[in-house]
Amino acid sequence: MRKWLFLSGAILAEVTGTLSMKGALDSPALYLLMGFGYAAAFVLLSLTLRCGMPLGIAYGIWGATGVALTAILSLVFFGEPLTWVMIAGIACIMGGVVLVEAGGDHGRPRRGRRS
Repeated sequence: MRKWLFLSGAILAEVTGTLSMKGALDSPALYLLMGFGYAAAFVLLSLTLRCGMPLGIAYGIWGATGVALTAILSLVFFGEPLTWVMIAGIACIMGGVVLVEAGGDHGRPRRGRRS
């Protein structure tokens, strides 16, 4: 359960950092929030991995969800377009993440890991 909380926090922090980057073009003080968001995202992602989530799964979910949320929130906050082609692309990315997760070997212990 903790790994999912850390991953959710990493996603929200990364999206906050990315949206702050766009906002900082008009309000330079937001560069501080951008830096904090990105730093927090990487710390939380590393905590996710420390809790045992495989890198490919964690990074895939982090990336795909971040792209989707950033595109949606860019529409909300900045009025940027979100076309059907973009929505289809986001769906393809998320479908790919689901396939990576489904293809993972969840039953075998991982090699090279120390207990």
